[in-house]
Amino acid sequence: MINATMITEVLIFAIGIYVVLRFLRQTRGAGVIRGLIIIVLFVVITASVLIDTFKLERLGLVFNELTNLAFVGLIIVFQPEIRRAIVHVGDSPIFGRLFKREVKTLQRLLRSVARLSKERIGALIAIEREGSLANLAETGIQIDAELNSYLIESIFYPGGALHDGALVIRGDRIVAASCLLPLSQNPSIDKRLGTRHRAAVGLSEETDALAIVVSEETGRISAALGGRLEHNITLEKLEETIELALGIARNEP
Repeated sequence: MINATMITEVLIFAIGIYVVLRFLRQTRGAGVIRGLIIIVLFVVITASVLIDTFKLERLGLVFNELTNLAFVGLIIVFQPEIRRAIVHVGDSPIFGRLFKREVKTLQRLLRSVARLSKERIGALIAIEREGSLANLAETGIQIDAELNSYLIESIFYPGGALHDGALVIRGDRIVAASCLLPLSQNPSIDKRLGTRHRAAVGLSEETDALAIVVSEETGRISAALGGRLEHNITLEKLEETIELALGIARNEP
């Protein structure tokens, strides 16, 4: 019979799983980890029901030992992802959402994108949201500077040492430049899209980040979020997209 104690235990267990999954979202291996957790839970629950139903005590002892070994094995296999999540947990923008984002940061970003578009300078900008991009930032050159429109333009200036790859932005700071992003393998994507656009879509598929692309050939602006790419958007539309993605309150006159 279900009682208050059982309900409390189930709630605590569910909350614990949610916290762990939320924590592991900061790693690129989070999808694999979530899948393994679901499989392990299914196997454990199924085996427990069978053992209890048919009173398989010896099999239960063996299963308990194997479960403990599997848990230790998962920790060893995913040690790099867990380490990154622990190291960068303090950088999570979840805490930053308790504070109002500076509107001037948005305006600086829009100014730089506008000038890059006008001059037809190719650019790829990744804006961190709840899931940390720290592991992707580690693939590039660390900058850790206050977001500045002129600095963004100089980074993407053709021929510069950092113009290839993506710029990673966290809050009001430029974290790193020349970062490598995962390319989308979605077969339905337009074959005419270049590497920057495929990288933007790939990033938005694997994380909750917002990716902004400026085409080197046409100067057109695109934005990718949640695996979807919007082509040839205006600055006004880009501003609205950034505001919605980052939870920036619009200042009404």
